Amino acid sequence: MNEIDKLLLNFLNEDIGSDDITSNILPDKIVRAFIICNEDAIIAGVEESIRLFSILKCNAIPLVHDGNLVSKGSKIIEIEGNAKNILSVERTALNILMRMSGIATLTKRYIDEVKGKVMIAGTRKTVPGFRYFDKKAIKVANGYTHRYRLDEMILIKDNHLAILGSVKKALLLAKEKYGDRYDIEVEVRSLEDAIDAINYGADIIMLDNLEPAQVYNIVEELKRKNLRDKVKIEVSGGIKLSNIKDYAKSDIDIISIGSLTHSVKAIDMNLEISL
Repeated sequence: MNEIDKLLLNFLNEDIGSDDITSNILPDKIVRAFIICNEDAIIAGVEESIRLFSILKCNAIPLVHDGNLVSKGSKIIEIEGNAKNILSVERTALNILMRMSGIATLTKRYIDEVKGKVMIAGTRKTVPGFRYFDKKAIKVANGYTHRYRLDEMILIKDNHLAILGSVKKALLLAKEKYGDRYDIEVEVRSLEDAIDAINYGADIIMLDNLEPAQVYNIVEELKRKNLRDKVKIEVSGGIKLSNIKDYAKSDIDIISIGSLTHSVKAIDMNLEISL
C-alpha cells in the first residue's frame, strides 16, 4: 500500500470508527449510486474517491476526469456495490471531492483573470494531513504547487530576517551552509532589500504585502539597473480576484495565493442511490 492509499485509509477509519452502526441495519444488497455536482465547477479528486470506494470493494467508474469543467447537475462518478459499503464511504469521498474541486475551481478563476501572463501558485497554508490533496487540486487546474515541504527549497521570510538582521547576512549564511544545493527565495519589501537579495545570490525574490503600484515601481527600477532578469519575481500577500489584474500588469513571474487552500469554499455535491 502506497502513502496516498494509507492516507485515504486513515481518513476512512477516522470517519467510520469501529463500525458504521447505522448502515448495519441495511440488507446485504447490491445497488448503484451516483455522485452529483450541484454547481458549475472544475473537478478534482476523482481518482482519490475511486480508490476510497475500492477499499470497501465497491466498483466506482469515473464519468468525468480531474480537470474537467462540469455544469450543475452533472454526474461525476458511478458506483456499484454493497449498499452498506457505499454509504460507509460516502461522506469521506464527498469531503475530498468537494474540497479538491473547490480549490481547482478557484485556482482556475485566478488563472483566467491573469490570462496566462503570470503563474498562479499555492502556498503551504493547507489543512494538516491534506497537503497532497490540496496541492494536487491546484495542479489539476494548471496552477503551480510551490514547495510541498520545508526541505525542498530555502525560503527566507520576514521572521528569519528579524532574527538575522539583514538580507545580506541571511543569504551569506545560506550559501555557506548549503552552497548551490537548493534554490533560494527571499521575502523583501523594499527596493534596497530586493537589490541586496539579487546581488548576494537569491534565485527568487518575493515582493510581500505590497500595493500594486509599489510592486510596479520596484520591478521597473530593477529593470533600469539591469537586475530584473537575474531573478524570478514572486508577489504575495493580499491578492484577491478583485485586484490580481493590477498586480499582473507588472513584469512578474509568480503570484502566490494562500486563500486557494486556507479558506476555499467547497463545491456542493451529493451521492444518490439509484435502485
